[in-house]
Amino acid sequence: MLSYLRAWRERGWTPIDAGAYADAWQRFGGSVATHPQVVERLAGLARLPVRYLGRFERGELHGAISTWGRHLALSKDVLKQHGKRGLFDLGNAEIILPLAGDARVPLRHKVRYLSSMNAEQVLGRREQPEGLALAREPEDYSKKFRYNQRREQRLLEEAGGVIRPMLELSSAEQAVIYADLFQRRWGFEATGKEHLAEVFALMREFMTGSLIYLNDQPVAIQVLYRVEAPQWVSVEYINGGVDPQNREFSPGSVLSFINTQTAWAEARALGKPLRYSFGRADREYKDRWCNRVPVYQV
Repeated sequence: MLSYLRAWRERGWTPIDAGAYADAWQRFGGSVATHPQVVERLAGLARLPVRYLGRFERGELHGAISTWGRHLALSKDVLKQHGKRGLFDLGNAEIILPLAGDARVPLRHKVRYLSSMNAEQVLGRREQPEGLALAREPEDYSKKFRYNQRREQRLLEEAGGVIRPMLELSSAEQAVIYADLFQRRWGFEATGKEHLAEVFALMREFMTGSLIYLNDQPVAIQVLYRVEAPQWVSVEYINGGVDPQNREFSPGSVLSFINTQTAWAEARALGKPLRYSFGRADREYKDRWCNRVPVYQV
């Protein structure tokens, strides 16, 4: 029965190896959650083997997916089924599959937050009730909004605030600071707290952004992962933490402004559009920074 279900699910797809999947990603693009090294490293941490599938047209590879059973690889549901819930956190990451622009593929593996970039390519997808929050371009913010953000940054720096790149810290240091500030901000532990240092080490080459110190103490941090596809740049804002005792200086808002502005500048220097995802469009503060865009599920 299981082999029959897999045959039905994979109809039109052909097993390929990790190298072929990586080639497809480098040709057609993707997002953080589908990047070949992200898949390989986090699946390795979970000790769950990945099955790679390719879609061929006239002998040419036109797309690929990485899977865990009936789900795409790195699925939260699969981690939960194997008693590894919260092993790592990718938030509600935008899923951009490496598919050729003219590909039209059947997809029968479960996936949520499938990007609108794949809407025309994937057969059988349906729009989710909730959308995805993608950061607006800098010019889309009002002059007043930008003025206020720069003013808040200036006041913070005049009070002794210091902005430091995340990569100045070791993975262990990042984990300690993130776990502490997350707990302070939200009142509960960060997902996968006991594995944070290991996950941050595995994801180090994709980590980007800054954090903020005030009086030599960290007061705001955001976990951001960045990958560069052939035609665009993809950034995932996983989660963050802020010391609420310093709310008067709005360090979380300042950090969002710094990180988004920097990401836009870097993408534009490359001549590529930016897809900077705040995940599910489920909180009011995201509407200040983002546009809501459609997202799909299978």
